[in-house]
This record gives sequence, structure tokens and C-alpha cells, in this order.
Amino acid sequence: MTDGLRKWIEKIARYLIPFLVSAGMVVWLFHKVDIHEMMRVIREGCDFRWIVVMMLITALSHVIRGIRWGIQLRAVGVPRMSVVAESVAIFGAYALNLVFSGVGEAWRCVYVSRRENTPLSTVVGTDLGDRSSDAVVVLMLLGLALVVAKGPIDTFISHYAIGEDIRHFSDDPRLWCAVILGLTLVWASLYFFRKYRYIEKIDSSLKNVWQGFKVLFTMKGVGAYVVLTLGIWLCYFMETYVCFYAFPFTRALIDSPGSAYGLIPGLVVFVFGSFSMAVPSNGGLGPWNIAVMFALSIYGIGNTEGAAFSMVMWSFQAAMLVMLGVFSAIYIAATKRKIGSSR
Repeated sequence: MTDGLRKWIEKIARYLIPFLVSAGMVVWLFHKVDIHEMMRVIREGCDFRWIVVMMLITALSHVIRGIRWGIQLRAVGVPRMSVVAESVAIFGAYALNLVFSGVGEAWRCVYVSRRENTPLSTVVGTDLGDRSSDAVVVLMLLGLALVVAKGPIDTFISHYAIGEDIRHFSDDPRLWCAVILGLTLVWASLYFFRKYRYIEKIDSSLKNVWQGFKVLFTMKGVGAYVVLTLGIWLCYFMETYVCFYAFPFTRALIDSPGSAYGLIPGLVVFVFGSFSMAVPSNGGLGPWNIAVMFALSIYGIGNTEGAAFSMVMWSFQAAMLVMLGVFSAIYIAATKRKIGSSR
């Protein structure tokens, strides 16, 4: 196989696999759910005023993310951009990810690089740091969710034989020995076979991620970065929590003091959904919906209601991203004309 053909196949697979994952999971989801009943639940039970609030919070989270990225960009020498320009980079990236998974991150780096006449490799390093910090936050939230929701999760698992098997398997010391051995083998492979082409590429990628993450602790404005990170993830959580008010079956969780007035179920749903975004898909469609349905089922909410909740939330978030993407396109076109006329 020639290098050209291999690269062509890799590009096709990069975009085709996420599409197939999304399509396959959506088909599976609707195979498990009565679509007409789901639409009835949405039509008769959804209070769309709360969905509008959720959409506004979605937009706010992306503005905050843009401001946070600006701190990283300035730390590596990129000239200060306006808040609108920083936000537009994020708006466009997330809108593109709805269509082509992963393209958005590449696009926003190219956009900033060309706009500010900065080396692309410099901007890409900040993107790696951006995603690394988010991965750390998700892991911390997972730990928190497993602690505060231990009771409901244990109760849910105990109803299924496979759940008990998973529990026993996770308590087996042989599992953790195997994990440690596996990590040791990975490290040994990267060290002893680092001159091989593919190992060299993996090693280089890991080093780039680490460098992008390490700069977060030494850059100017690290305090503001931490505050903005908290703001981003608070917005993400509030998107889910606000949507709980939109349906009677999730509103009942808010009315329950035993669930901390819906805060614990909201955290569980939010964390499960966040983890599902690691699965290659178009904007999370499919994996995210199923993860949210599963999380809601822990609290006794059926598949039809869970599907209604997840589809409404995902669809209106996607609609907001499309609108923000259109705004980005108009803004970029207008600023290009302005720059061109000034020259």
C-alpha cells in the first residue's frame, strides 16, 4: 500500500467512523424506544422555557471557554484578541464538530494562526493543554459522582447479574495487578522501542500533551484560568440541571431532599454524558444520548422518558451551536473585509 493511499484511507476513516458510530447508536436507541411515545412525552410534558435557558447557558459556556483559551494563547506569545474573536474560534469549532468529528479543534487553531500570523504549532500546543485540563476535571467529577451517588448506583447494579459480576471483578486484586502490568509494558515499549516510527509518533504525541498541560502551571494568569475553568464546568452542569425543570419526571428528582434536590442525579447524568464524549461521534450524538439514558435509569426513569430528555437536550444544544456557527461565519467574513479595506 502506497503512502498516498494509506493517508487517503486514514482520512476517510477519521470522518466515516464517527458518523457510523453516531448512526449505529441512534438506530439502536430508537430500536429500544417507542418513537411515537417519546414524541408524546416531549409534546405534552416538555416546558420549553427551560430549554431556552439551557441554550443561553450553552452559549455562555463557550464564551467563557474562548476567554480561557485567550489566556493560554497570550502565554505563548499570541497577540491579545477581542473577547468576540476568542468566542468565535470556539463557536466555529463546536459547530464544525457536529458535522465532522475532531475537525473543529484543527479549524480553531488554523483560524487563530492565520488571524494573528502565529506559527500553527504554537497554537496547537495550547489546544492540547486546553483538552488536557478538561480531562483532569472530568476525572475529578467522576470520582465525586461515584462517592456522592454510591447508594443509588449500588442499588441499581444489584438488580442485574452482570452488575454483580462487574462489582466482583473490580474488587479482584488480579485486575489491578493486570492494570499495573499493562501500564508498565506500555512504558517499557515507549522507552525501549522509541526509535521505531509508530512508537516515536506515540511518544511525541504524549510529550506534546504533557508540554501543553505543564505550561498551565507556569503561565501568567493561572488564577484566572482556574476560575474560568470552574465557570465552564459549572455552566455545563447547569445545562443538565436546568433541563431537569423541563420534564415532570426529572423535576420530581429536584423535589426530593434525598437526592440533594436533584443536584446528585444532575451530577451523575452530567458526568456520564461527559465521559461519553470520548467516543468518536458527531457532536456526541448517540453515545451521549445513551449515556444520559443510562444515568437517568439509575434513578428509575424509563427508556422512553430518558430518550425524550436526551434528544431534546442534545437537539437544542446542537441548534444553538449551529446558530453560533452561523454568527462565526458572518463575523469572520466581515472582519476579513474590514482588514482588506484597511490595507
